[in-house]
Amino acid sequence: MDTQNSLSEIEKLKSELQKADLPANLRDKALQQIGRINLALKYGGNLSQLDITAKYIDWISSLPWNKKTEDILDINKAKTILDKNHYGLTKVKQRILEYLSVLIVQKQRLKLDSFHAPLLFFVGLVGTGKTTLAMSIAESLGRIFMRIPFGGLSSALDLRGQSKTSPESEPGLVMRALKRAGSKNPVILLDELDRVTPESRASIMGVLIELLDPEQNANFLDYFIDYPFDLSQVLFIATANNTNNISTAVMDRLEIIQMPSYTDEEKMTIARNYVLPRYLKESGIPPENLKIEEAVWHKIIRPLGFDAGIRSLERTLEGIVRKIAYKIVGGGDNAFVITEENLKEYLS
Repeated sequence: MDTQNSLSEIEKLKSELQKADLPANLRDKALQQIGRINLALKYGGNLSQLDITAKYIDWISSLPWNKKTEDILDINKAKTILDKNHYGLTKVKQRILEYLSVLIVQKQRLKLDSFHAPLLFFVGLVGTGKTTLAMSIAESLGRIFMRIPFGGLSSALDLRGQSKTSPESEPGLVMRALKRAGSKNPVILLDELDRVTPESRASIMGVLIELLDPEQNANFLDYFIDYPFDLSQVLFIATANNTNNISTAVMDRLEIIQMPSYTDEEKMTIARNYVLPRYLKESGIPPENLKIEEAVWHKIIRPLGFDAGIRSLERTLEGIVRKIAYKIVGGGDNAFVITEENLKEYLS
């Protein structure tokens, strides 16, 4: 890039900054940075600094500093959504409705945008519905849903970001989630808190405390963005398989909701009324084109022994629907009946 092109790029960055909806002093700080780059380039400075600055300005310009969605404050709608998306779980759903009721009262009577209450923490085995409950809460409020996986998270910098000292540096997972959401008040699921790597657990728990604490999260500092971002309107929800590896300080900011295991009867209802219809709809296969005989359901639900959740059941039904789609495309019939005699053909 020659000097003329560099100066043109600098003017573009200035224009981008002026159009962006940014805190005034952040804009001033970025303009000063551009000024320093401009001066350096006039005296033969390194063009890599211009690339880093361009990346930084693109990031701060695309963050939702002032954008948010309007909450739906309708507890009856929330109940309808929970019942539509989840079979059973009566006590869990009641606890969520009470939680949302407090949020609604705070917004309507106290005019609070941030939510002052312990955050929900779903604890239970794989496949018991933790993630989908969080998605239903977001749907109930009309908020955007984002997920940050903690499985295998190896450094607090993954959350916090890395200082813009090299072209490879990037914001952390929190800022990336907000950019994708395009809203400063999404529901962010902190998924599988118990699965962070042992060597980085203490530092990650430290960042978690800051994320979850209403006294601190209004000024969350990502090292790449290098300017406080207000997370007080984000609704954080957490999940884990167990609480063994989670610090006491983090636990103090969470309210545990224990997820129960599903019985075979509950799984059968979920499979028939929720899971199978969803996969058929997604694949474009009319539900009347598939019949599963009564005796077959037990073998589908418990192929390898008891499983507390429905994750393996979902995989089994998804596989059955894939095989039917393959048969249809291959010129086979459009109507299928799965019996005890031909079940192996659909499970293989």
